[in-house]
Amino acid sequence: MNNRHSWLDFSFKYGALLIIALVIVVFSAVNSAFFSYDNIADILRAISITMFVAIGVTLSQIVDGFDLSVGSTVSLTTVVAATLMVWFNQPLIVVIIVPLVIGVVIGLINAFLIVRVRIPDLLATLAVMYVIAGIHKTYTKGYSIYNNMPMTDGTKAPGKFSPDFLWIGQGKLFGVPVPVLLMIVAVALVHLFLTYTRWGRQLYITGGNREAARLAGISVNRIRLVAYVLSGLFAAIGGILYAARIGSGQVDAGAGLLMDSVAAVFVGYSVFGAGKPNVIGTFFGALLIGVLINGLTMLNLPYFAFDIVKGAVLVLALAVTFVHLNRRKKNG
Repeated sequence: MNNRHSWLDFSFKYGALLIIALVIVVFSAVNSAFFSYDNIADILRAISITMFVAIGVTLSQIVDGFDLSVGSTVSLTTVVAATLMVWFNQPLIVVIIVPLVIGVVIGLINAFLIVRVRIPDLLATLAVMYVIAGIHKTYTKGYSIYNNMPMTDGTKAPGKFSPDFLWIGQGKLFGVPVPVLLMIVAVALVHLFLTYTRWGRQLYITGGNREAARLAGISVNRIRLVAYVLSGLFAAIGGILYAARIGSGQVDAGAGLLMDSVAAVFVGYSVFGAGKPNVIGTFFGALLIGVLINGLTMLNLPYFAFDIVKGAVLVLALAVTFVHLNRRKKNG
């Protein structure tokens, strides 16, 4: 029995990391190009957008909520950034600030519905998700945004994606892709914020026991508002990076990012035995998904099988996490 418990404890703390290492070893053995610097950089660049979205989901999870609107927020901010350049020929500062403001506004709307109107978070953010999806499709009339695209009046779009904007998603600094550097900085700052600041601790306290947090003098509603605003903001950053990486504004760009980010967050529960949402765990969860997708792609497996693999990994991570948490709860 003790050996069984020890194995559960070990798998809970280090299982995700061991799986990442095992997957890397297997794919490297099958394809020698897998463990090259260029491919590792590609993996990290690919997960950078997912990671920004997943940070938002992590923050909403910390306050015992769930933001389902992050994928639609990415889609909207991606096409807004693209149209500001291609349709309206706006400078870089406007192209970056406007999508960020949109992300904050979406976060405020979510917070209002959840905190003030008291709609359950899943229902509120689900409704907002559909509204945003409708807005961004209506705004673009269902078209993707690209350089020299034809306009409805028969003319061509006056602007194009600027090299400075594309550098954010495609450029390198000191040999490292810019999105990867931005991701590393974001993970480090959010980790420090959650671990060493009063606001970060209050987020965890609010999520752990809302009534106890209120009795302790914490402004629970304000803390929850901050979590959802930050969630919208990070999703907007993901949308900007998406547009900068592919050089166009794709309709439904964030459709697949919601589930990948949710999977990363829940896989992260078990990293180092955290047992709760945390940004370091989320990073390793996103890394695991990125490594799997990259390796399967290099093996030329059909893309429609990828979701099966991601789902299986998520089920395994959740099983290990909740078996451990239930056992710990049972033992007091």
